[in-house]
Amino acid sequence: MKLNQWFTVSCAAMALAACGGSQSSGNTAPPVASSANPTATTGEKVLRIGTNAEFAPFESLNEKQEIQGFDIDLLNEMAKVGHFKVEFKHTPWDGIFASLDNKDVDAVASAVTITDDRKKTMDFSEPYYKITQVVLIPPSKTVKNVDDLKKLPKVGVVSGQTGDLAAQKIFGATSPNIARFDTVTLLTKEVENGGVDAGISDSAVIANYIKNNTNKGFSMVQIPDFQEEHYGFAVRKGDTETLNLLNDSLKQVRESGKYAELENKYFAK
Repeated sequence: MKLNQWFTVSCAAMALAACGGSQSSGNTAPPVASSANPTATTGEKVLRIGTNAEFAPFESLNEKQEIQGFDIDLLNEMAKVGHFKVEFKHTPWDGIFASLDNKDVDAVASAVTITDDRKKTMDFSEPYYKITQVVLIPPSKTVKNVDDLKKLPKVGVVSGQTGDLAAQKIFGATSPNIARFDTVTLLTKEVENGGVDAGISDSAVIANYIKNNTNKGFSMVQIPDFQEEHYGFAVRKGDTETLNLLNDSLKQVRESGKYAELENKYFAK
């Protein structure tokens, strides 16, 4: 998954939704709560959540420029059972972790893959979704394995996302075969237009794109070389209070059956 615009979403609101991007929007959704210090007036903890709303179906902007998606709905449900509030801030992917370090946000919820490298500088909640990297293939191309992928002159990825890392392992970090884009929307558009021969991104995101563009004849292939990944909510290193709050509420949402409802809503085939 515009730049630095705040979107305040009430815990009761059911909206929809890296991983990234940096396009901007001049519109913001009307705030649900206008208090400058909601904690003082409501007595509930407020978590400011950084999200890059350009990664449907996990987080995106609707026609009213409101943040929506699976991650958003899940956090709203977690806020209900955990007795806290959430405020979402649409943030460019390339600055989203800096916003966490700078304390502009309290957590990042943006389809963030848990990696050993990221664990060095931030803490993660328990995993909440499992994916793998896949290759988006136009009808004019055939890709069944890594060898087929290596033969393509140009493969697109979203810069800094795990699809980028997967491509680097195949082609090399500075390979001219890799074309990098700011958002998955720009990536898929280039695959459509023939600007790149294929694209690598997260399985659920590519599946969502194919589902909503059935007339284009695109397909996706899962390559065994791409390892299974897990998304988690990121918090500042050592922030055990926020981490425990997220983990406890996520567990309650799973046990209540609400997680399964959201999963069916966004990912049912």
